[in-house]
Amino acid sequence: MEQQIYKGKLTQFHWLKVTKKEELTKNTFSLEFEIPENLHDNFKFEAGQFVSVKFQSHGEDVINDYSMTSAPYEKKISLGIKVTSPDGATSQLFKNYNEGDELLVSEPSGRFTVISKPHEFRTIVGFAAGIGITPVLSHFKNILHNEPRTRLFLFFGNKSSADLIYQETLNNLVKTYGDRLQVFYFFSQEKTANSFFHGRLDAKKLNLIINQILHLDDTDEESTIWDAVDDVLICGKGEMIKTLANACYDHGIPKKNIHFELFEEFNDDIYPIEKEFPLVENIAVELTMFGKEYLAELPTNEEKILQQLLIQKLPVPYSCKSGICGSCECILEEGEVELLENEYLTEKEEEKGHILACMSIAKSKKIKLNFDLS
Repeated sequence: MEQQIYKGKLTQFHWLKVTKKEELTKNTFSLEFEIPENLHDNFKFEAGQFVSVKFQSHGEDVINDYSMTSAPYEKKISLGIKVTSPDGATSQLFKNYNEGDELLVSEPSGRFTVISKPHEFRTIVGFAAGIGITPVLSHFKNILHNEPRTRLFLFFGNKSSADLIYQETLNNLVKTYGDRLQVFYFFSQEKTANSFFHGRLDAKKLNLIINQILHLDDTDEESTIWDAVDDVLICGKGEMIKTLANACYDHGIPKKNIHFELFEEFNDDIYPIEKEFPLVENIAVELTMFGKEYLAELPTNEEKILQQLLIQKLPVPYSCKSGICGSCECILEEGEVELLENEYLTEKEEEKGHILACMSIAKSKKIKLNFDLS
């Protein structure tokens, strides 16, 4: 039986059987699901996407999002999951569900995706930290499989070698595609034979990577490998994403070619806000959420819309507050706003009046927002 569940948007869930469960490290594990023949179309996905899993934790229903490590050509759903606390929800998922059990799994979603270009010569660089490797692994497997002219470089940070996940998978990819894939491991809390690989992936480390690894380009003697980078993929905690995204931008990569996925709530802007807006005070807001109407008033437009609504305890759907996840997507039915950074909405959605409340500044005395998109 399938179920429609509201999680910001009405989402379709299906019962899927767990076919494989594997402990990866002391605090990470993987789950693999069988896709029945009649649900193959429902579970078509793009590399970098995620699914939501509904399960019981301490007698209560929990819905968590998990990125897929599987690539579309593998025709299965494989998830990498981190246990964040000994008695938290993910710990309950690991302890209470095993091979043969069924779980409610949503149809794939998410926009941490890149357009496939199998006939072009491309260079793609990935940065991942910890469990952030999951969607990047999906991307790398898919690109290597489908794009014979693309070369990839992965820089993967962990606290220690004991925390390193999917090393065997990555090593096998290097063995198969060694002429097009290079993987470099960094450890922040473990000494390394070469001090270059000790420390976090940050702006300083990126500068060293550009100058010591991505410098000489065998395919073009007059430029560097970094000069040839087409797209950058970043996944990890918010501060890492913010630091690396800005560093990549400062080193010449256009923002539209820097793609990132967040693994936790993050309240800061990824890129600095460079615009200034005329002050608007006492802004009347009408909201439609969950089929109900709400009224609110924003004192000024000096803060973004979502953040002010949450302060007033309104049940606005959100996750990251950074314009990445799309949970706070809504339709601007009346008034004027300025949408700042946008890593989620398509041009067509923006043309239809869709905005992200977390990245929008009110510019009129009244705005009307509809969060019920489906």
